[in-house]
This record gives sequence, structure tokens and C-alpha cells, in this order.
Amino acid sequence: MRPLIVLVGPTAVGKTELTIRLASHFSAHIISADSMQIYRGMDIGTAKPTLEERKGIPHYLIDIVEPDQTFTVVDYQEHYNKVKSGLDEEEVLPILTGGTGLYIRAVTQGFIFPDPPPDPELRASLHREAETAGKEAVYQRLLEVDPVSAKKIHPNDLKRILRALEVTLSTGKPFSQLQKARRKVLPPNIIYTGLTRDRKELYNRIDQRVEEMVKNGLLDEVSSLVRHGYGPELQSMQGLGYKELVPVIEGQSTLDGAIELIKKRTRNYAKRQGTWFRREPVENWFVLSEGKEEDCYKNILLYLEGRIRQVSNSIS
Repeated sequence: MRPLIVLVGPTAVGKTELTIRLASHFSAHIISADSMQIYRGMDIGTAKPTLEERKGIPHYLIDIVEPDQTFTVVDYQEHYNKVKSGLDEEEVLPILTGGTGLYIRAVTQGFIFPDPPPDPELRASLHREAETAGKEAVYQRLLEVDPVSAKKIHPNDLKRILRALEVTLSTGKPFSQLQKARRKVLPPNIIYTGLTRDRKELYNRIDQRVEEMVKNGLLDEVSSLVRHGYGPELQSMQGLGYKELVPVIEGQSTLDGAIELIKKRTRNYAKRQGTWFRREPVENWFVLSEGKEEDCYKNILLYLEGRIRQVSNSIS
């Protein structure tokens, strides 16, 4: 069992650039753990690294499905396991990185998730209910049929609310009961590290990133997706930066208002990511700060070099 570096942190913290530098140093390959970067044609709004930014380093689990394809955590586990097995055979060091904590937990802690067959009619019905009655109504419905799941989901997290409702209603059993997932002791080959920043600095970076996305053509990207028939009811189009711009395209809201909403929701998302990862078995946190990224990189590099030696010796 070869070493696996896991590098996590909230959106806009600086994972992409640092991970690419580390991969270059260790001759490693990068496995993405991002629930939005899996979609083809959704590049700007997902902050997907460009081919130039990847610097020739192989990246996996990016651009693997179309925006109208269903993709679950179980699907991610299957894709990841194939990639990881291939890298192990080639004796290549993998770096698993991203901000989707559930994906990372699934492949590092061996979680098993309920995966009933999709029910398009039920899913469409729940989306219509959310649109007409509002998020509060569907959240209240989840509270009634599965209070355990509801208490674990933020009332504004419509995607997870609808997923829990869909599973509960389609199977007749509460989503919380079907989750057989149990935390396990982290395998000894995993080097689980985290990146963080001062909150004010992180929020400024988020605001700047959103401005850059818009400047680089995010509105055109969303317009193109809509023209190709990818509607707001799709899982992919519920992503930050996409669901806020569809009303702009339809003439229902202003671009300036949508930009501010994207910034606000992204900041809230980063806060939730921070809460999630603080509950995970991260063994060492590194603080990035403006002007001192090089010092942080050197510290992480030294730490990982030592841990890789330690893991390699223990499992050899």
C-alpha cells in the first residue's frame, strides 16, 4: 500500500497552485475531489485548472461526465478506485485534493452510501415543489419524514435536502437509516493535510475570484450551457455561479445583483467547508497568508517529505 497525500481546504484558499507545485516536486499525479469539476463544459465557474496551469501534470476525475448526467458519491468512489489502482501499479505517488469533503471521506474512510436507482419523475416533482413552495417547505417536509437527516443539513442546502427526500420517498426508509457509513480508522498510508487562511483574507480572495470569473466569461459559459439545453433543474446547474446567473440570462435579475449573491453564497460555502474539514482526521494544518505563501510551501514540503519516508518505511 503506497503513500497517499490528501490536501484539503476551503474554496479559494490556494489548493490548486500549491498542489501543482508539490506534484511537480514529487513527480506525483493529482486526483481531483471536486463535485463540480467532474462536468465537461463547466470550466470558469468551477475554477477548473487550465491545461497551461496544470503544467503537464496528469489530473484525474476532471471532465468525466456531461452536465446532464447523474453522478453520485458511489460513482466517485468507483472512478477513484480505478485511478488509484492504476497509479499504484505504476508506482506513482497520488495527491488527492479538493473541497468536496464527502468525496474525500468516501475514498479515505471506506464509507458505504445508499444508492437507490434514480427516479427522474420524483426528482422533477421535488424540484417543482421547491420552486413553487420554497426551500423552507421542502426542508419542513424532510423534517417530518427524516428528522435525523434534516438536522444534519443546513436549511439553505437545497441540493442535499432534495437528495435526502428523494432517497427517503423512493425507498420508503429514512435516508439516515440507509446510510451504512461508519467512520473507520484512517489507513496508515494516508497523509491527511489541510490548508487554511485568515477568514477576512479568504473572503477577499473569494470576492476577487468571482470578479475574475465574470471578467473571464462566466456569463457566456452559463448562456452556452442553457442554449445546449442544460436547465436549472440539473444537479450540475445547481453549482455556485451557475444557478445565480440563469435568472440573469432569463431577464429576471441583474448581473450586479447576481455577482453579489455568488460572492455571498461562496463565502457561506467556504465557512461550511471549514466546519466539515475540522471534523475530519486532518493530521496537520498549514496557514497560508498573502506574501508568505513561499514560506508555507517550504514548510509543507519538508513535512510531507518526512511523512512520506515514515509511511514508506512502515508499510515496506
